[in-house]
Amino acid sequence: MHHFKEAKGLLSARNGMNIYRGCTHGCIYCDSRSKCYHIEHDFEDIEVKINAPELLESALKSKRKKCMISTGSMCDSYIPLENTLRHTRKCLEIIDRYGFGLSMLTKSCGILRDLDIFKSINGKAKCVVETTLTTFDEGLCKIVEPGVSTTRERARMLKTMRDSGIPAVVWLSPFLPFINDTEENLRGLLDYCEDAAVYGIIFFGTGMTLREGNREYYYSKLDEHFPGLSEKYHKKYGYSYVVPSDNNGYLTGVFKKECKKRGIVCDNDKIFAFLSTMEEKQEQMSLFNA
Repeated sequence: MHHFKEAKGLLSARNGMNIYRGCTHGCIYCDSRSKCYHIEHDFEDIEVKINAPELLESALKSKRKKCMISTGSMCDSYIPLENTLRHTRKCLEIIDRYGFGLSMLTKSCGILRDLDIFKSINGKAKCVVETTLTTFDEGLCKIVEPGVSTTRERARMLKTMRDSGIPAVVWLSPFLPFINDTEENLRGLLDYCEDAAVYGIIFFGTGMTLREGNREYYYSKLDEHFPGLSEKYHKKYGYSYVVPSDNNGYLTGVFKKECKKRGIVCDNDKIFAFLSTMEEKQEQMSLFNA
């Protein structure tokens, strides 16, 4: 289900954009369902910013200096609807044509359809692909992220990007208390990252966040798939925004030690600078190809 809307603007102050509003991936922990984002329609009823390409072209024309354009942080640009609308691809073609950089975050291997454009952008400016990895267990992945490409499929996508000379950044999150907050899960995901030679991993510790809107949806899915677990959450966390894992201290130590050993950047500030700065391309790419 989807509907069209004429948007007034597209790029944020930090040059981020959301071509769609809403998502059909069905991730049980999705923060974008939170009421604070003021999505007034049903979350699965995708709002398509029908004039997004025109707005993007107008914005890029007016910029004096080339910069990185980012997308995918709120609503995935490669939901199934994109297969027919090709709205994301139209915007990528504009970014490529005007010589801007791109940072694309997605949980879908549908991104590989546009590999030709990513290569072109990366040849002229800078392109970075980001994805989130949550659980090494494929069966669990299909429960907590039912509509996305599985973790194994995303890992293969990262290797394709590596082979194409496109650097990647992985978000390791969320580690859901009592579900996937284990050392086995962490090490399995790190193995995927090392195998794909990712540039860096963004990691904010183990746990999750719950706001009004996504909390209710998450608890309903716990009741559906993990009977009794929502009561355990209520008792332990109440209505806290931050929901930390009891294993956070230990797993954070393992994470930092393993990243150092595997040669993966894990300084969040350094990674965010890499994602947002075009001028670092040559230096960073030489490190990536070393």
